[in-house]
Amino acid sequence: MKTGLVTTGSLLILCAGCHVGPKYSVPTAPAPPAFTEQPPQSFTASKEWAAATPEDTWAKGHWWEAFQDSELNSLEERVDVGNQSLKSAEARFQEARAFVRENRASRFPTVSTGAALSQDRMSRNQGVPAPANETGYTNLDYRVTASWEPDLWGRIRDLVASSAQSAQASAGDLENARLSLHAELALDYFDLRSLDNERKILDDSVLAYQKALELTQNRYDGGAANRAEVEEARTQLEATSAQAIDVTEKRTQYQDAIAVLTGQTPEGFSIAYRTGSMTLPVIPTGVPSALLERRPDIAAAERRVAAANSQIGLARAAFYPQVLLSATAGLEGTNVTDWFTWPSRLWAVGPSVAQTLFDAGRRRAVVQESSANYDALVADYRQNVLTAFRQVEDHLASLRILEEEFARQQRAVTAARASEELSLNRYRGGLVTYLDVVTVQTIRLQNERVAVDIDRRRMEASVSLIRALGGGWNASSLPKSEVLTSGK
Repeated sequence: MKTGLVTTGSLLILCAGCHVGPKYSVPTAPAPPAFTEQPPQSFTASKEWAAATPEDTWAKGHWWEAFQDSELNSLEERVDVGNQSLKSAEARFQEARAFVRENRASRFPTVSTGAALSQDRMSRNQGVPAPANETGYTNLDYRVTASWEPDLWGRIRDLVASSAQSAQASAGDLENARLSLHAELALDYFDLRSLDNERKILDDSVLAYQKALELTQNRYDGGAANRAEVEEARTQLEATSAQAIDVTEKRTQYQDAIAVLTGQTPEGFSIAYRTGSMTLPVIPTGVPSALLERRPDIAAAERRVAAANSQIGLARAAFYPQVLLSATAGLEGTNVTDWFTWPSRLWAVGPSVAQTLFDAGRRRAVVQESSANYDALVADYRQNVLTAFRQVEDHLASLRILEEEFARQQRAVTAARASEELSLNRYRGGLVTYLDVVTVQTIRLQNERVAVDIDRRRMEASVSLIRALGGGWNASSLPKSEVLTSGK
């Protein structure tokens, strides 16, 4: 028997280094040498900024500080503390980490113990009748059992590796959720501030139209204007007042959305009105190839490819025998005092081997299924990379085009204001009708609102570009596989 155990142990040692799974390598993905679009000149204040990478600029991931808005900074800090969607993503990551520890336990023996007490009575009608005075007895049993599956074909290694890689993907999902939520809050905040500026324009216009109505009413009372002109002025005043109310309604929706993003109820939450220009930050883009390491969604997709590769190894291991080493030791007797006597001992030790001989192609189908899933995830990864490059290019183009559009629109606003002033002076002098004034005032108001909207779109494009660049995150921040599988 000792010879058999030695032989079995030798075979286990020889097979312990076997691994039937495929070797993993990161899938290749196309990466251009440089982005076609480049940040506008006003965004590249120096060569140092242009050559920098987002993770250098926003080392702590606080990319929103680049907008130099203290109120935005305060709101963004609340996201990590109060946002429930982020808490859900964090819980999912902790669940994935626990699953790694669960699978890691398969590397070690399982030890269990148990005691049993039974009072038995033997039947007098069995084939061999029991003596009249021995029909009943008590049995006390206590055993310790240990079992261990040696990882001969790498099945357990692939199981642990797959769960660790899935946990890393979950960590990437968490960081992507964090980036998305912070970006969503910034977008809502800049939309709200844009509405503040738009409301200021409308309120100023309402005051101007009120004065124009008074002027027209006075001219009508003096016989220099007709009733139609008075009603035109009144119509313009009321319509503009209604637009101001509509802007207030939209602002309330953004304010409520910000409250929920920061983990608060809309009731009692408010953001004070504030007008003025918004600061466009300097946004370093770095080289395109680095984008694969800076996007948490891409990093998560790559880790899922790695996990799928480990799943192929798991599927292949099913073709090989499963070996289990087990040992049992214990005590048995008719009463507790028997346990303290040498004859009550019992033990058993030895290996068991199980091998599937026929399963109608089930294992082969599982391997094919795992391989197909791997191919699908590789395609998803490459598509994510292509989408990321497109997003960066799109937002860079938007910033470049919107900068030129904003400059031209500012000149249009200046011209419209001058035209309005000239038209009002001509109206006061009786040279034109109020309909001419209404026309130029409408043009001026429309151009001012368009300018505010273009500025809003510039801020949104900036936030979207930062998000597309990963917000200063880097794949090196993912938890290391060694740490996840160490059980620490």
